[in-house]
Amino acid sequence: FCPRGFDAFEFLPSIGASGGVVTIWKSHLFQGHLAFSNEFGLSVEFSSNHNAMNWVLTNIYAPCTLDGKVLFMNWLKNIQMPDDVHWLLVGDFNLMHSLDNRNRPGGDIHEVFLFNEAISALGLVELPLLGRQFTWSNMQNPPLLERLDWFFTSNVWTTSFPATSVSTLCMETSDHVPCLIKIDTS
Repeated sequence: FCPRGFDAFEFLPSIGASGGVVTIWKSHLFQGHLAFSNEFGLSVEFSSNHNAMNWVLTNIYAPCTLDGKVLFMNWLKNIQMPDDVHWLLVGDFNLMHSLDNRNRPGGDIHEVFLFNEAISALGLVELPLLGRQFTWSNMQNPPLLERLDWFFTSNVWTTSFPATSVSTLCMETSDHVPCLIKIDTS
């Protein structure tokens, strides 16, 4: 399922054919423990075995129904993360930041506003996506393409690791493009 050496994990099971989140790491590099989980995602607090630096990774899988999205955004904007925490917030938010996050007209401007309000309330910094404009396809011909996967950090993370980047990888089996987060510590 994952490359050799990845031997520790936390997960939320899928419900039916959708959902499910897994965070996997190498225990010789990081100590990790579950800090929080609910139906929208999980947070793992990590401590580096190299330099004892602590950080939190929140891995999201948001609902795709209107009612579910409203519940998710109300939960999201009310997260109480201290300002001094190195925090990565990543995943499938099932929401767009802008109507330009689709390859054809459409989308719900109200959802866009609610999502942007939550991002602003948390003071998040968006990591730019390199390689592709869209991260999801409906796999039809012609395809509907949307950017539904997002990568955010806290301000303190951006100050400590300003060269953090996100690159898209080859899409092979999923309707989502896999992405690689690189954290430059030099």
